Amino acid sequence: MTRRPPLVVAGALCAAALALAACAGSGTKNSVKLGTTTTSSPPSSGTTSPTSVRPRVAAGPLDIYAADRPNALSDVVKNDRRLVYVPNSLSNTVDVIDPATARVVGHFAVGSLPQHVVPAWDLKTLYVTNDRGNTLTPIDPATGSPGPTIPVEDPYNMYFTTDGKYAIVVAERLQRLDFRDPHTFRLVKSVHVNCLGIDHVDFSADGRYLIASCEFSGKMLKLDVTDQTVIGTILVNGGNAKPQDVKLDPTGRVFYVADMRRGGVYTIDGDRFAVTGFVPTGAGAHGLYVSRDSKVLYVTNRDAGTISLLNFATNTVTRTWTIPGGGSPDMGGVSIDGKVLWVSGRYNGVVYAIDTTTGALLHKISVGSGPHGLSVFPQPGRYSIGHTGIFR
Repeated sequence: MTRRPPLVVAGALCAAALALAACAGSGTKNSVKLGTTTTSSPPSSGTTSPTSVRPRVAAGPLDIYAADRPNALSDVVKNDRRLVYVPNSLSNTVDVIDPATARVVGHFAVGSLPQHVVPAWDLKTLYVTNDRGNTLTPIDPATGSPGPTIPVEDPYNMYFTTDGKYAIVVAERLQRLDFRDPHTFRLVKSVHVNCLGIDHVDFSADGRYLIASCEFSGKMLKLDVTDQTVIGTILVNGGNAKPQDVKLDPTGRVFYVADMRRGGVYTIDGDRFAVTGFVPTGAGAHGLYVSRDSKVLYVTNRDAGTISLLNFATNTVTRTWTIPGGGSPDMGGVSIDGKVLWVSGRYNGVVYAIDTTTGALLHKISVGSGPHGLSVFPQPGRYSIGHTGIFR
């Protein structure tokens, strides 16, 4: 993530956070210390809402991304304009790219410090999270046009529970996860977290819990979605970590967490909430994206100017693509057909379009200053759980 302006304040925030990294998370229930991990018993099945448990898409081994196959657009989005939306954090604008021509075809102003373009759970609206502007800017994906802003406090990022019941606004500056109505954004419950730089989230396969990264505390949190209570804390690498994006593997067993400081991804057993391994990728490991066939995790290494391909089956990096001339690949998404990875160039004011077969740079498109949480839309999937587009 890295706070804005990214090259000016990140170091100061990180230094301040590391001084607090040894502090255990507060607000946990029935917790006991186990080394550097705070855990508690998982909620019983009786506390899980039946609507939060999603059936498998097809027979055979579980693949939580089975609905994300190439060109498998739902009826809700099949007529939407095929566009790439780029929030420019330092320009307070959004650029809109036509992926067919690789040209900017739209441009509009939004609130202060836009961070991500987030697809709604029902796939009917996109939301620009204007962090310092304390607003959301809705976009109609049928036209690509913005609507009137919605007041929401400190929306750095936003997710949706897997049953669509709540929007979860990640209020990073305020150290909160705000559970809101997913349509009106009325606040239902605000959960304070002992977490500096809470940024990214992903949910268990059944939606019972989520885990979240704390960039400036070197920690991961586990939260019971039903009770909306923190139930675990991990101090990652002894607190000497800068955790970023979080992504659940296709089997629903392993969470991957990018670490900008160590330059790679940790594997975490979500049920036990324990770190189980580490895979080096490259300096500044940041964004995580799943290929259309559920076989590969694309890892953007922002400081190295590279993208690593991690094979889920072997848990190893099989290839690394280098941005010609250097770059700062940050956040993005995969094209509808899975043939192109679209990624923002955070410190270069550009967007990269990369061939997922060869790794060749197809396009480098100039946009505004500080492009961040780019979203490709529409995409295959039954529903969105937020961020720049996590579809299941």
